[in-house]
Amino acid sequence: MSTSDLYGELRPRAFAIAYQMLGSVGEAEDVVQEAFLRMHQTLRRDEPIASPRAYIATLVTRLAIDQLRSARVRRERYVGEWLPEPLVTEPTPAEHAEMADSLSLAFLVLLESLSPQQRAAFLLREVFEYPYTEVAEIIGTDVDTTRHLVARARSHVRERRPRYHASRRQRQELAQRFFAAAGQGDLRALEALLAQDAALHADGGGKVPGALARPVNGRRHVARTFSAGMSALARRGIRVHVTEVNGQPGAVATDAQDRLVLVAALSITDGQIQMIHSIANPDKLRHVDRFDDLGALLAD
Repeated sequence: MSTSDLYGELRPRAFAIAYQMLGSVGEAEDVVQEAFLRMHQTLRRDEPIASPRAYIATLVTRLAIDQLRSARVRRERYVGEWLPEPLVTEPTPAEHAEMADSLSLAFLVLLESLSPQQRAAFLLREVFEYPYTEVAEIIGTDVDTTRHLVARARSHVRERRPRYHASRRQRQELAQRFFAAAGQGDLRALEALLAQDAALHADGGGKVPGALARPVNGRRHVARTFSAGMSALARRGIRVHVTEVNGQPGAVATDAQDRLVLVAALSITDGQIQMIHSIANPDKLRHVDRFDDLGALLAD
């Protein structure tokens, strides 16, 4: 099989591992490109690769662990709250509901609390379902240590992971109602859709005037803050379109030229919105087809 054929076959899994490790589309793409470059160089030297699938998974994971370690230093200096880069897709029938849940922004934020090695072991075992022996080989440790890493990560994640009890259709309908109420400034309707301990997280990266510097907590505060934000967007002719963000209900906001300026994702638990993640940092929207700088718009 040619290198190009291998790339087409192996790239989707490689990108999925890298993105869920790093929470960054750009950094994940760089890791995947580097991994395939190294495999290509190995093949050109006529060195045998017993399993290209395992080889690429190993390279991507180890490169991502190294990248995550250096990225954490940068994120400590980040202005405001750091959130992962979103993946925006049109709603389609969910083929793998569990995978969609593991892509959610809430889940990726939760993974930030794990060490890089814990995160790798947990994702490879619990999300991508590699056997413990393969996980150990990929991250360069023994099976007992791998089991311990996965167990500690699993315990941590289970305590905090969002619970998606509602059906996908119910979540989409709730999202439609939520963004409609926000657009109409209906605070009573918004509060009814929010959990009592709801939280609003926003990432402007220090580039969006008025962006939240820290999370907003509590149903009433979240409703008022989010409604005010949606009103500010509407006054500037920015439209909101409900869609899917990282496999969960969300919305994108676009300006008069149909350029993306904001992405919001909802985490829904027991029929109520538990968390809202809003991303307006233009650097984190560059991988989407079209985007604009919300900071420049709000500064007008």
